[in-house]
Amino acid sequence: MKMRSFFLAAIFIVSLGSVMKAQDVYLSIPENNIFNRVEFTSVPTRLMTNANRTNWDYTFFGFGPIAPTFTSTSGPTFTHSSSLLTLPSSVLLWQLESMGGQLPSVGLSGSLPGFQFFSTSSVKWFEPPSTSFGGGFNRGNINFTFKIPASQFASNAFKAGNYSMDIAQNYNDFTPRNFKTILVISPSIKWVTTSLTKYIEISSLNDYRSTGTRVWDLGNTEIAHTVDFNFWAKAASNNVQFTSSKGVPATRNIASIKLGSNGPSLTTKALSANFQNFSAGNLNVVEGNRSSFIPELYVSADDFKNYFFEAGTYTFELNLNVRSTDNSINSLQNTAFQLKVLPRSEITIPSSGRNVNFNFNTATLYANGQTQIIPNQITLSNNESFELYVKSDENYFKKSGLQTSINSNILQIGIDGSSVIAPLSKTPRKILFNGTPVLDRQLNVRYTVSPADAQSLVGKENSTYSINVYYSFTAI
Repeated sequence: MKMRSFFLAAIFIVSLGSVMKAQDVYLSIPENNIFNRVEFTSVPTRLMTNANRTNWDYTFFGFGPIAPTFTSTSGPTFTHSSSLLTLPSSVLLWQLESMGGQLPSVGLSGSLPGFQFFSTSSVKWFEPPSTSFGGGFNRGNINFTFKIPASQFASNAFKAGNYSMDIAQNYNDFTPRNFKTILVISPSIKWVTTSLTKYIEISSLNDYRSTGTRVWDLGNTEIAHTVDFNFWAKAASNNVQFTSSKGVPATRNIASIKLGSNGPSLTTKALSANFQNFSAGNLNVVEGNRSSFIPELYVSADDFKNYFFEAGTYTFELNLNVRSTDNSINSLQNTAFQLKVLPRSEITIPSSGRNVNFNFNTATLYANGQTQIIPNQITLSNNESFELYVKSDENYFKKSGLQTSINSNILQIGIDGSSVIAPLSKTPRKILFNGTPVLDRQLNVRYTVSPADAQSLVGKENSTYSINVYYSFTAI
């Protein structure tokens, strides 16, 4: 009998699937949470996927559960992608939200830990029940909720870019086994405080007598930012607009005003109609993501007196711009500045010049009359165009408080160097025309009794006759 040989060929096919690439977790932190220091809470976020399992690992026949854990393999901090900045791991809290759409069963002895943070030591993200009976979970996405407490925004600097930490987890069937958790901070810059107007009122001439630089602060400026920035500024025009108290327009050069700050944040420069960088150095991202300083305007004592003395209103607009150091983003704000100078005037006569004495005790004096010039008798200040007047309180001289027949007009008064002479009268008489705004101008006053008026005094009783003289302004 012929034997047949049979051969059985077994073919073993091994399918090699591609290794799953780590799925990094990106958490975009809104600028509103950072700038306003409001707690951030994420939507449920997938960290891993479970395609097969429905129960935890146990070390001995369903007893001794192996808890799922996270471990930071890159260190105790989140590291910035393009700088040496870091954030502590405690900045980000997390908690399991669901497995396959719902929380896993805790059985009789399991538990869900509260919010925790990543560590270089293993951190359990769920406590399985002590036995495999009565505890399990669904297949599907493994989602977590993330938080950043408000206190973390106040105590850390969140700079634009990505902060990452490498995380490993211990369950083979959960994928991926390793992933990065990345905090995404968008570049942003924003004014927190708004100083849209600045009003200054000058109501005393003493402000112009000071020898110190005039300083006006623009109020505290607070900038919220996730980028390093510089402070730029300009005036909207090369001129300060001026309207006098009488409604007459004019201009002043804006360069007489300088901008700086009361601290080291800004350098001091004269304003112009072109943007200039006033930062002494880059204003870097700081804890709390807010930088504050007080911009100030400066005018020298001489410029203040020369250009801002006249009564009226001085206005200009400041254009302020906080601009990232790479010029990619910026935030603008305008501030309207108004300086109002109230009309003010003063006439002072020193005690040494308050008595003017004419002695008629010789025939020559009666024949030729007399003139006296009192040097610097009047010091006047007026921040408007003006005219100066003189008058008496009566139309006649008095003797021992009683009216006499000697008319006040025998005394003629004028300013030395001027051809204007006014006979003294109870009616005000102009002795200075078209005076321009002036501070502490000293005038020599000329008093005259003409020969004819002196001769009219012949025969009058020997005595002392007096009259009061008053000086006053009228604005024009």
